[in-house]
Amino acid sequence: MNKVIVTTSINPPTEAIKKFDDFKDWTLIVIGDKKTPKDYKLKNGIYISPNEQIKLDKKLSDLIGWNCIERRNFGLIYANKIGATIIALVDDDNIPYKFWGKDILIGEKQLINEYTVKDGVFDPFIATEYSNLWHRGFPLELIDTRIIKKISKKNIVPDVQADFWNGDPDIDAICRMMNHPSCNFSNKNFPFFSKKLSPFNTQNTFLSSKVLKDYFLFPDVGRMHDIWAAYYLQYKKNVNVIYSKASVFQKRNNHDLVIDLKNEFIGLKQNYLFTKSIINKDFKLKKFFTEKAIMAFKQYQTHF
Repeated sequence: MNKVIVTTSINPPTEAIKKFDDFKDWTLIVIGDKKTPKDYKLKNGIYISPNEQIKLDKKLSDLIGWNCIERRNFGLIYANKIGATIIALVDDDNIPYKFWGKDILIGEKQLINEYTVKDGVFDPFIATEYSNLWHRGFPLELIDTRIIKKISKKNIVPDVQADFWNGDPDIDAICRMMNHPSCNFSNKNFPFFSKKLSPFNTQNTFLSSKVLKDYFLFPDVGRMHDIWAAYYLQYKKNVNVIYSKASVFQKRNNHDLVIDLKNEFIGLKQNYLFTKSIINKDFKLKKFFTEKAIMAFKQYQTHF
């Protein structure tokens, strides 16, 4: 099994990056950007410079643009190019525990807790002891109706495994302003899944290579790049998304919450409509993405 870690960074190698670089069974790929130090070096992993990305696909590079996390798409292309079977997406401020990457459930039948909920979208926080919080990208219109109807067991083969994060969780700016949480999730809650549409991110998530062609981090949608990628993947393919125990501790990089809120505004306005159109089976890319973003997606798909 060829296992690859993909991330982007504009910082010198962080504590998290150094730890990911040391995992013997994984190959770390760091995608550089214009702000990344020019002397960026890894001990074991692979650094893909801006010039190398342009050589790989100049058209896609121009469509995505620079100084954005969507450059991470080049890491997915490169991972596919070297035959990765499992791809981990991580952030450079998520410090992995020693057991990180040891409990990968993708591709094998698992008996897992299934949550049946009232609405058409499942918020994974509702299955934890931090049910007052909500996942970034979960429609605000549904927060007050997050009701668990039933918990049962089901055998499934996971395609996506979204591990949680202790410390600073992945919540939106409004939730962070209201709660200022520091989390320590109990392992007993995990793993679990729901048949309903659900958000997952690129912060600490494992993907089967089988889903890569339909998983794209769309530009021009602010901090919804990964959330809408997750929703679109579930629309396009019949995938099983599971949520597993926290395997990193996030020491969040400096963020201006007002800027975060501004970059999340498109989601605050459209997440409900985005998910509703998928549930109602009348979803169209052009409803939510610019022509340039759709062109970028089509160009990305030529690599698979």
